[in-house]
Amino acid sequence: MPETTASGAGIALEHLTKRYPGTPAPAVDDVSMEIKPGETVILVGPSGCGKSTTLKMINRLIEPTSGTIRIGDEDVTGIDPVGLRRKVGYAIQSSGLFPHMTVAQNIALVPKMVGWKKAKVDSRVEEMLDLVGLDPREFHGRYPRQLSGGQQQRVGVARALAADPPVLLMDEPFGAVDPITRDHLQDELIRLQHELRKTIVFVTHDFDEAIKLGDRIAVLREHSHIAQFDTPEAILTNPADDFVSGFVGAGAALKRLNLTRVRDVGVVDFPTASVEDPLQSIFDLLRSGTTNEVLLLDRHRRPYKWLRRGDLMRAKGSLARAGTLVHDTVTRDATLRDALEAVLTDNAGRVAVTGRRGAYIGVVDMETLMNNVHDLLEADRIDALEHRHELEEQRARHTRLAQEGVDPAGGAHGVKA
Repeated sequence: MPETTASGAGIALEHLTKRYPGTPAPAVDDVSMEIKPGETVILVGPSGCGKSTTLKMINRLIEPTSGTIRIGDEDVTGIDPVGLRRKVGYAIQSSGLFPHMTVAQNIALVPKMVGWKKAKVDSRVEEMLDLVGLDPREFHGRYPRQLSGGQQQRVGVARALAADPPVLLMDEPFGAVDPITRDHLQDELIRLQHELRKTIVFVTHDFDEAIKLGDRIAVLREHSHIAQFDTPEAILTNPADDFVSGFVGAGAALKRLNLTRVRDVGVVDFPTASVEDPLQSIFDLLRSGTTNEVLLLDRHRRPYKWLRRGDLMRAKGSLARAGTLVHDTVTRDATLRDALEAVLTDNAGRVAVTGRRGAYIGVVDMETLMNNVHDLLEADRIDALEHRHELEEQRARHTRLAQEGVDPAGGAHGVKA
């Protein structure tokens, strides 16, 4: 995270428990957790372990049976729950937008409820749409049914953030969209968090998503018992027990690709042209001998087509029929895993990198990615060797002490004859 001031508030869960009548065991049992201001904490665990129940108790959509919830310096366990929910952003799977309201009306809902003036509300709606990468002029008056699943989720996040809450709760918000859209929504959330520094508590069943998004991950057993609460890297390299290892799964080294971002590796420039450029200038650029290919950008500077030499000739000088459409892009906040998957599906072994509203930034290629993968695997190999060496030294020490009649834990078994 960048060194900016966090606008989020700390959260403390103290001995939080939820019991439902008629059930022998609590759904959530004596959970205590400290979440720092501006931190993204992921709750991950098997279905039915109580992670969503724990999340919903924070804004008291579910009332705790016992325990305390603190947001900032305030104990929110006993205050008006409706007022509390207006101070805490909440985003859920399938966005939860009101279908009879426009995009603008959905986003404006909570600011109006808390008494903001119309001019401030209108300004905030425009700001929020821009923040989540949607053109206010295009989306302001649309209804949810007129949006794609990914666009609905963006509006859902914009609505959750509209009243500038210090805390954002997210309950599997990207679980209902396709994998490519999901990757882009995750990248968007990372970018937003760089700018806003809210305190985010995020529920998912997807451990790869947890690694990608979390500053820290709480791996939960049944009844929300915490098996391990640590950074993604610490959990990948030192899982606390077999239960956590099961969540990490095979290929921990490759999962570390989710810890490195495209912005951390070499993004190179690439020859570009615009659909608004004269055809002759594009043709001259391709014939100049300095490049075999250009990336054609649309009117908003978004990647549109890859154009090679001869494409214009074969298409008889028409951009409509020339080149290959850009099917996939990654953002600067995408992980190396996202970029590697995109590059592997591209015949030329490269992918365009985009910024706000999909505007072109550069290109990342296979050579750059494979060099980074090699470095990660080599680092893991060295770590494994060091760990093995430490274990061997430990065993040798225990053997030596045992031969000398000394308990390795301290104390003597007796003097050797």
